[in-house]
Amino acid sequence: MKVIYIAGPYRDVRGEWFVRQNIRKAEAAAQFVWQKGGVALCPHKNTAGFGGLPDCGDDVWLRGDLELLKRCDAIWMIEGWTDSSGATGEWDYAVQIGLTVLLSQQDVVDYLMAR
Repeated sequence: MKVIYIAGPYRDVRGEWFVRQNIRKAEAAAQFVWQKGGVALCPHKNTAGFGGLPDCGDDVWLRGDLELLKRCDAIWMIEGWTDSSGATGEWDYAVQIGLTVLLSQQDVVDYLMAR
């Protein structure tokens, strides 16, 4: 099975409600991947609600996400990713290590069907 990393905005300066919306969008993308026969790695769900954890600044999450990303087969850049410094960093890293980059649901389907 192919593992697809879900990349999109998490943080939001407007507040926690907006963070939760970002998590929900990533969750929906992850569900789509699973439904289409792939394995979704959704960092949004992995650390949801961990903001403010003592001794864990943003750099901890971002470095950890890149570690997870390098173990995947592809990355799916979901809506809003271009406005996210974390997701654009994930994009850069994915391109650097030669991962397949997916930009739409159809890209995901095509990628998974190409087995």
